[in-house]
Amino acid sequence: MTVPLPPRHSAIEGALLGTAVGDSLGLPREGLSARRAARFYPGELRQRLVLGRGMVSDDTEHTCFVAQALLAAPSDPDAFGRSLGWRLRGWLLSLPAGIGFGTLRALFKLWLGFPPQRSGVFSAGNGPAMRAPILGACLGDTPLLRQVVAVSTRVTHTDPKAEEGALAVALAAHYGETRGAELDASAFLDALRAELKGEELRAALDQIGEHLVRGAEPRAFAEALGQAKGISGYVNHTVPAVLYCW
Repeated sequence: MTVPLPPRHSAIEGALLGTAVGDSLGLPREGLSARRAARFYPGELRQRLVLGRGMVSDDTEHTCFVAQALLAAPSDPDAFGRSLGWRLRGWLLSLPAGIGFGTLRALFKLWLGFPPQRSGVFSAGNGPAMRAPILGACLGDTPLLRQVVAVSTRVTHTDPKAEEGALAVALAAHYGETRGAELDASAFLDALRAELKGEELRAALDQIGEHLVRGAEPRAFAEALGQAKGISGYVNHTVPAVLYCW
């Protein structure tokens, strides 16, 4: 007999599994232009990295580290940061493939003895955003969420754009958890605009709304962002593209 999970547990499980599945599906295409990806991986989206199997990347690994740090310190942002910092130090010893340059520099600083509050580098990469959905699923739309997103971001990235992008993704995860199939994109975008200060990301949110009204394909939205050849690792390219597809 299968016992259904409580709603919050189900949302957390969904955030973890959704991250892993999406990560493994997208990994073979990472860094490829849309044209090259279609040529190398024609047909429907499926697991196919090696012999019809997929594997996860640092996106899923960082999500698990964040979840573990939350278990260790569910209500103390500083203790959460210390726990996450030690997990990232250990992860670097595994010589991970595809690590972003900003994250790499930050982890070297951690190993040199910098505390998590001072280890981040000025970068607007998408690393903090990729580990943010589990925060939204666990902490909801609360002041604690904003504190923990800030800590999670600043361990590796100090550019405010990285933190806002991570918060946008965390809030999207929470909104999806609470609304389910009754997602109101317009209402969510309005709430997000009120939350964010960065003009570039706010302008991208306007583009999301305009393209959704037209029913445009994700590729058309990517072209409007100037990313016709593929979405870059810059947070204000990645996060709008993710939100649009979501």
